[in-house]
Amino acid sequence: MEKTLPEPSTHSVLMAHCYSREVLDLIADKWTALIFTLLEKHPTRFNELQRAIEGISHKMLTQTLRNLEQRGIVTRTITPTIPPTVEYALSPLGATLTPLMAALRQWAEEHMEEVEQARQAYEEKEKAGL
Repeated sequence: MEKTLPEPSTHSVLMAHCYSREVLDLIADKWTALIFTLLEKHPTRFNELQRAIEGISHKMLTQTLRNLEQRGIVTRTITPTIPPTVEYALSPLGATLTPLMAALRQWAEEHMEEVEQARQAYEEKEKAGL
């Protein structure tokens, strides 16, 4: 018996021009996941985020935070000090993603060895011409 795929709803990430796909792209991004790791604990300043997330450029952190803020997932609070203090925090909407992001991180950490073993086995098969 042949399996049939369910018809996509009017709001489906499977549809090329559905906004939900853009939202999925944003929350499935590796930088977003790493930013969540810090923001779910407490509001954090830009420089603290950049120091804590190894490998993220100033430009990429700025872009990711801006995208998260534009979509209501992160809030930015400016305190009028000299120089101004800017802190980022999860919005109430962003906080609803915390369990999902934590589960993804946990899965990655628990299965990293298996994934690496599979990658190595695949490369060995490729080298052998299989």
